[in-house]
Amino acid sequence: MGCAPSITVSQSGVVYCRSSDESNSRRDSTINQQQHIHIHTASASDRKAGESTSPRNSGGETRAVVLHGQKDRSSISIEVETKSSNSSSFNMKGIVNEVKLGKMKLNQPPMQVLLVFTKEDAQCDGFQTACDKGGYKCMMVRNAADALERYLEVQHDVVIIDSRNPKGIDAVGLCRSLRATKPGEYTAILAVTKKSSNPDKDEPSVAPLLSAGFSRRYQENPGVSTCLNELVQLEQGEVKSHFKLRTTNCLFSALDNCSDAIEIANEERDTQYVNAAHETLTGYTMDDAIGREAGDSSRSEKNKPELMESIFAQLKKGKAWEGLLYCKRKNGESIPQNVHITPVFGYGGKICHYVFHRRDPSPSQTITSTSVFNQEIQHLDKINSDIQTGSGTLIRRQSVARIHSMMIEAPITKVINIINAAQENSPLTVVQALDTVLEILRGSELYNPQLTSQQVKDEDRVTSDLVGGLMSNNVSSSMTSLSSPQHTHFHKRRLSGPECAGAKSTTNLSPATPPTHLSQAPLEVQKVLENDHKWDFSILQLERITNHRPLTYLGLKVFSRFNVSSFLGVSEDVLRNWLQVIESNYHSSNPYHNSTHAADVLQATSYFLQKEKVKNCFEQADQVASLIAAIVHDVDHPGKTNSFLCNAGSELAILYNDTAVLESHHSALAFQVTTREDSCNIFKELDREDYRAIRHSVIDMVLATEMTRHFEHLSKFVNCINKPGTRDGDDSSSLQSGHSTPDTTTTLSTPENRALIRRMLIKCADVANPTRPCDLCAAWAKRISQEYFNQTDEEKRRGLPVVMPVFDRSSCSIPKSQISFIDYFITDMFDAWDSFSDTPELIEHLHINYRYWKEEEEKLNKKKVTEGEKSSKST
Repeated sequence: MGCAPSITVSQSGVVYCRSSDESNSRRDSTINQQQHIHIHTASASDRKAGESTSPRNSGGETRAVVLHGQKDRSSISIEVETKSSNSSSFNMKGIVNEVKLGKMKLNQPPMQVLLVFTKEDAQCDGFQTACDKGGYKCMMVRNAADALERYLEVQHDVVIIDSRNPKGIDAVGLCRSLRATKPGEYTAILAVTKKSSNPDKDEPSVAPLLSAGFSRRYQENPGVSTCLNELVQLEQGEVKSHFKLRTTNCLFSALDNCSDAIEIANEERDTQYVNAAHETLTGYTMDDAIGREAGDSSRSEKNKPELMESIFAQLKKGKAWEGLLYCKRKNGESIPQNVHITPVFGYGGKICHYVFHRRDPSPSQTITSTSVFNQEIQHLDKINSDIQTGSGTLIRRQSVARIHSMMIEAPITKVINIINAAQENSPLTVVQALDTVLEILRGSELYNPQLTSQQVKDEDRVTSDLVGGLMSNNVSSSMTSLSSPQHTHFHKRRLSGPECAGAKSTTNLSPATPPTHLSQAPLEVQKVLENDHKWDFSILQLERITNHRPLTYLGLKVFSRFNVSSFLGVSEDVLRNWLQVIESNYHSSNPYHNSTHAADVLQATSYFLQKEKVKNCFEQADQVASLIAAIVHDVDHPGKTNSFLCNAGSELAILYNDTAVLESHHSALAFQVTTREDSCNIFKELDREDYRAIRHSVIDMVLATEMTRHFEHLSKFVNCINKPGTRDGDDSSSLQSGHSTPDTTTTLSTPENRALIRRMLIKCADVANPTRPCDLCAAWAKRISQEYFNQTDEEKRRGLPVVMPVFDRSSCSIPKSQISFIDYFITDMFDAWDSFSDTPELIEHLHINYRYWKEEEEKLNKKKVTEGEKSSKST
């Protein structure tokens, strides 16, 4: 039957249970026995015959009953009863315990313990056995790396780190790493230290451990009961407190999503928290409000001073106040609000917080979005009626002033999502009105993406430099100049800045005249061009066999396939002359931005134009404009970035006011050289309106390739093209499958949506290298890296700011730069494009190339480690 464990009840009421086996080794895992111990403390008169008792104190005795024979292995359950009628139970079965947080009832799961020991010594065994007895989930690792990995996976309640051997585990470093993680705030971390060899000597200070992030220190003691003691205290103390703190996150989430404005202040009435509704109501952000005196927004001149004094006098007495107050917004506007102020009492019966609760006083305004929008529609109808009758001038002016005083706090995507949600189950008039609102939002420049630390990790220099160089804030986010197609022709001017030395004259740089018709081209060229409609088409092979003139040959083939000659009303000779002039203005000395890149973008553009959804949405004018924009989008590129030109004081940067310098130059030069002579003017047969329309489309697409507005274009495309409203009824799969219905096509074929599709099409074509077959992807990556290396060298030589320091040819990791580029720019954009145009082959290549660059990065890292070891050995 076995021996019963010894039971000890301290005067403080803590119950200790220890097996009769006092060894420090772990209990054999084959033991399958449940022990239930009932400990009862009562007066002598309450004793029952036959009970074994042991004296506890003068007030009563303790008895224990041990039950054996259960085969289901579990931990010990100890119930403690005091001599009074009240009883409490101390559950150590590892089941879920009920915890109260105010009025909330919470279920706390069994405590999870992570042991970090280099070896399983007596101390480690003691904690493991204690966890087994206490019903705690225990896990052990032997090094810091595994500890961090398992902790992030499981998020243990308690981490016990062996800090006795400084040569083993870096306990302080591991503790700081754990604290730096998101769940580290809610974990108790225990440091196991050596037992003092000299009991007379003062104990070392615990301050260094606490400053490193440890919760407490445990002096070496492998006794199972001592270890269990420590775990029980942690469970009932810090672990339970941390569990409650984690739960408060849901309360803050509820406050943040509450439609009423909430403000919380301390006893000195200093604001400590405001929710999103409060920010919207007052115009003050969280950062603005924190530290301000609570109720500042109520200090409107419309509120009587004596009213405010009586309010705070009542609050000091511990009584809540409720009434109508005017709330003063940040812009000075005063609006009436129902305000409820509640004092919150803390320890000692003193007021520790004040809660300000504000809501609209109008009883007709409910929380539901439908009624809010109905009220706004009624208000607009009244304004329209007043204007028609001639009596609404004053009201209209007040309404306009109110609109201009509003502050848009949330991203535009949130606004659109809210409006979409409000349309559900709304009356037809509301739905139609909100459709008009959405159309206005689609055409307005309301997208201002902000780069955050989550998007660009500070510790990742490659990503920071790459994104910083491409997303530099030298370009304005406005495209209002393109809202009207009224543009004049660009006149002749010389090239500017450092790029003029490498530029070529358009009159004497034409290569040897290629054949007028493709049938006269070399057979090898014709053979390669047979596959120009496929995504794995090798533009680099065409570059080689055409002596670096792939754009002219590919352009003739693509123009023939899309009947461009017929649409523009010009002969193929004019198209050929134009292609020659444009190609001659690309710099073959550039490793990347040359005519081969333009041809590559043209091929990708033609590939996208073949997709069913794109064909159904586009008119032939859209197709022709897209092909022309792809050909000219980088013409006369100097092989340097916009930031370089601005820093160098280039004439181009001065001409275009440091705003979309290269993109503006590409489009301007393209029209300049095109209209210079009739022999190459592909627009000469178009009437004025058609020319202005196609010119507007080409310029708009070329400017869309400017990277500082990347996220703006992507957000517009996702919200206005891939949103549910563009799909046919309830069939949400029509868009994602690449097959469109008549209603869907009509919606997507509006001029505004076609412009969005054109921009995304050329953006994807421009940076499609990571989605090409791996050999092409790697080749293009080397070319762009070489161009960035050249720029860095030039910046250092001229003493200019280095835009992308990581692109130093002596230390740059090309795989790392490609991984960062794919993560930050490519993945999301091509996922959105694939959901619209149905291009799974691109996504497949993207995944393959991403794995390839990851493997290459690992190879480089291993090579560096090997070289470092060799160097250290040689020294």
